[in-house]
Amino acid sequence: MNKVTPTGWSVATLGELSTVITKGTTPTTNGYPYTESGVKFLRVENISKGGKILEDDLKYISNEANGSLSRSQLHAGDLLISIAGAIGRSAIVEKKHLPANTNQAVGIVRLNKNQVENNYIRFSFESPIVDKQIKDLQSGLAQINLNLEQLGSLRINLPPRSEQKKIVAILTAVDDVIDCTQRQINNLKNLKTAMMQELLSKGIGHTEFKDSPVGKIPAAWKTDTLAHCALIKNNLRKPINKEERELMKGIFPYYGPTKAVDYINEYRIEGEHVLIGEDGDHFIKFSTWPMTQFVSGQFNVNNHAHIVQGTDVCRTKWIYYYFMHRDITVSLTRQGATRYKLNKASLEELELALPCIEEQDRINSIFDSLMIKLALREQEILKLRGIRKSLMQDLLTGKVRVKVD
Repeated sequence: MNKVTPTGWSVATLGELSTVITKGTTPTTNGYPYTESGVKFLRVENISKGGKILEDDLKYISNEANGSLSRSQLHAGDLLISIAGAIGRSAIVEKKHLPANTNQAVGIVRLNKNQVENNYIRFSFESPIVDKQIKDLQSGLAQINLNLEQLGSLRINLPPRSEQKKIVAILTAVDDVIDCTQRQINNLKNLKTAMMQELLSKGIGHTEFKDSPVGKIPAAWKTDTLAHCALIKNNLRKPINKEERELMKGIFPYYGPTKAVDYINEYRIEGEHVLIGEDGDHFIKFSTWPMTQFVSGQFNVNNHAHIVQGTDVCRTKWIYYYFMHRDITVSLTRQGATRYKLNKASLEELELALPCIEEQDRINSIFDSLMIKLALREQEILKLRGIRKSLMQDLLTGKVRVKVD
C-alpha cells in the first residue's frame, strides 16, 4: 500500500465497502449430494486467474439444496474471492451464471453499489497491493487461508467513482485483447492437432492406403524403427549436477527431458537434433504436452533425454513432428505410481511411418509455418500480460492518473 494516498483518493477496507461478507457451505456435509444437473455450484476451481468464472468443470446441487443453503445463494454483481487454496483469485458473478451457490472455500462479497465499481475491486485483488496484504496476513501460519474478518480488513486504494470507471475500462480493454489472442492461440493449437492427425497418417494427395504397424497409411509410405532410420546419440549426454552448473554459467543450453534447465559455458553437441524424454510424467500428457524438443546450434543434454538425429531416409524434423503428440505409453516402463520411463531399447523399437524425403519436407514445411504463427501469438500474449501487470501497478496505486472525460 502506498504511504502517500494520491490527491482525491481515499483508502477503505473491503468491509467498509460491502453490505455482506460471507462464505459458502459444502452441501454434502449438510446431507445434500451433488446432482447431475440443477443449480450451479461454484468452487475455487471455477475461478480463473484472469477473473473469469469457468463453467467447464461444474458441480450441481438440487433446487432443494440451494433453498436450504440460503446464506450462500449468489446474486448478480457478487464478488467471489478464493479464501482457501488459490487465495485471492476473484471474479464477478453475472446473470448468466445464475442460479448458483458456492462452498466454504469461496468468500462472497456484496459490494455497496453507491460507493464502488465492482470490477474495480476485482482488479484490485489482482494487484500487488492486495496480494502483499494477503501474504502478510498468512506470514508464519501453517494453514494458508483467509477468514472473513481478515477478508474484510483488506485495504483498497479508492479513487473517485469516475476514475474507477476509467481504470476498469482501460484494464478491461487489455483483457479483451488478451482473451482474443488466447482464442487465436487455442484455434491454432486445435488446427495443429487436426493437421497432425491428417498429415502424419494420410499425407498429401494420396488415394490408396494400407494397414501397417502404426495404423493405416498411404500405400506409397513405408514404416521402420528409429534404430534403422535414425541415429541415437546418447553417448553425447552428460549429467552435470546443479552445484557444478553454478560454477560454469554460460550461453549454451543444458536440456532435460522437456526443456532447457540451465545454461553453461561449454557444449558437447551441435547441429539439428530431436530430444525425446527418457523419464517423467509428461508421457501421460502427450495430447497437450509435446513429447519431443527440436534443438539446433550448440548445446548440451543431461541423462534424462534421448538424443536422436535424422538420416538420408528420415528428416530430423519428421521425427520431431511425428512423435510430438504420439501415444507411446505401450513402450514405457513404470517407475512408481505415475512416473514412466522410455529406455533406449524401447526407443530403438519405436516405429514410425516414412513418406519419401520430398513429402516429409512438404509436410514439415506446413508444420513449421503453423508453429511460427503459434510462437508469435504466444510471444504476443506474454507481452500483453506484461503490459497488463504494469498498468495495474500504475493505475491502481495512482502512480499514473487517468484523464476523466
